[in-house]
Amino acid sequence: MRNTFILCALLALGSYSFAQQPERFPLGEYQELADPKPHDSDEAWDQLSVPTRLSWGSTDIRYTKHDIPDVKISDRWRGKAWRGERVNAQAVLWTRTGIEDASIEVSELRRGSSVIPASAVSAHFVRYVMTDELNKDRKGGCGVRENKAEWDSSLVADVLDIVKIRDIQARSTQPIWLRVQVPRDAEPGRYKGTLTVTGKSADPMRLRFEVEVLQRTLPEAKDWAFHLDLWQNPYAVARYYQVPLWSEAHFEAMRPIMRMLADAGQRSITASIMHKPWAGQTQDHFDSMVTRIKKIDGTWRYDYAVFDKWVEFMMNEIGIDDIISCYTMIPWALTFDYYDEATNRVQFINTKPGEAAYADYWGSFLKDFARHLRQKGWFEKTSISMDERPMEAMREAIKVIKQADPEFKISLAGNYHPEIQEDLYYLSIPYGHQFPADVKKAREAKGQISTVYTCCAEAFPNTFTFSAPAEAAWTVLHAVAGGYDGYLRWAVNSWTIDPLRDSRFRTWAAGDTYSIYPGPRSSIRFERLMEGLQDCEKIHQLRSELKGGKLEKLNRTVAKFTPEGLAETQQSASEMVDELHRLLNSF
Repeated sequence: MRNTFILCALLALGSYSFAQQPERFPLGEYQELADPKPHDSDEAWDQLSVPTRLSWGSTDIRYTKHDIPDVKISDRWRGKAWRGERVNAQAVLWTRTGIEDASIEVSELRRGSSVIPASAVSAHFVRYVMTDELNKDRKGGCGVRENKAEWDSSLVADVLDIVKIRDIQARSTQPIWLRVQVPRDAEPGRYKGTLTVTGKSADPMRLRFEVEVLQRTLPEAKDWAFHLDLWQNPYAVARYYQVPLWSEAHFEAMRPIMRMLADAGQRSITASIMHKPWAGQTQDHFDSMVTRIKKIDGTWRYDYAVFDKWVEFMMNEIGIDDIISCYTMIPWALTFDYYDEATNRVQFINTKPGEAAYADYWGSFLKDFARHLRQKGWFEKTSISMDERPMEAMREAIKVIKQADPEFKISLAGNYHPEIQEDLYYLSIPYGHQFPADVKKAREAKGQISTVYTCCAEAFPNTFTFSAPAEAAWTVLHAVAGGYDGYLRWAVNSWTIDPLRDSRFRTWAAGDTYSIYPGPRSSIRFERLMEGLQDCEKIHQLRSELKGGKLEKLNRTVAKFTPEGLAETQQSASEMVDELHRLLNSF
């Protein structure tokens, strides 16, 4: 009976009321929101000499839904790839009359008797989502924006749909995203295939594409040198899919999402070890994966069932197992929950780092947590993690951690503080900040991780739904250029209330909270991020092989991907990314 009451109390604390949702959110076909922007007139569409056209376009462009696209008509796309690389292309279809039951077919790619199977090729209708804009000063995207009418909104192409057959409206543009995963055992050479669009009462339309497979081979993502840390939100998945937290249905829904992260080289598991570590800043707040119980005699008992289930899932089924980042000992609201046996209620302690109550609450837990982690064989992989907290608060928290177990790893995503950096196994600092050269070298010698992060603060580069697609690739390439070990972003799937249709949020610019959509569906942003991550690994490989002028040329080109380099060049993000990509494929 007592365990039943504890479960009910903790579920109430989590505020998950699935019954209040009027209907299941869409996982298949859905209706996009209306475009609030002016667009090409019916007269302009009616002047088209051909009712429907299909051409290759550019992955650097988000084609608008109701405007006739400005493209140079082309029926052939050519790309280059290392073996093991994933390459993208974008086609664009526009129609005056509409197409009923449109579908896309892709062929295998052939080179004589050598074949890249059609199963390695995918094509997706690109869907439109509502976005907004930067802050009024155009310097970033942080801050409350409750009234959507105050922020300029528009429909933008971003979602890579999983629905294979759909109607295309008259007088509209429909982008199509092509992705080719080149097998690692593919014979080098030029492979050719076709993309075909068909529909009721519409003649088939075909585009040709070629991929030149190069001699070099990209390692598997789990072996990349780059440290990628995109924070996961399992609570958003439970809400959207309307499944009980930590049920088999919940894990089934999360499985393909988390595998997308693993395929991108994700290194870190995001674990929450307290209720609302970020004061409920997302649509679906994080709860504690550890249950704290204060017994009648005043001693503590801890239940790790949820934590263990989550970590085992991510490690054993998904293959993400480098680091378990446990957030946070210093939340935004300094309120800490526990279940009190004496009162049969969930209670809260209001305390802060440096106070005895804080040391008691966390010290007791950390000692037991260390015991449990060692028992599971996870202690060396676990880091007690905090983000954007004041230095003095961090100092006090570090004291408590070290007193509990001096071998605990500690992480911070926040400003660089020389007073505490030696205590931090993993330190991620904001875009535009630098590690002193001697400090970075010393951290490398100790095996410590040093990365860079972006959030709502950066107008450029970013992965808002209105950001230029190439900025996603530029961001991670900047991490290599700046001498960081990798890149951190605070959210990959903290979905808005209706993420497939509306990426706007009550705080921060649209798209800041996620780049993977329910379904799961990838996005233009996530695919371009993946391109950048692959190029980061290419740089790592080539730097170990090239010498002399070739190495100097590579390093000069990479060095442009910094705030200083950006200020000196007249190139756009897409031009910089394209130039580097061509260079990497030329060696």
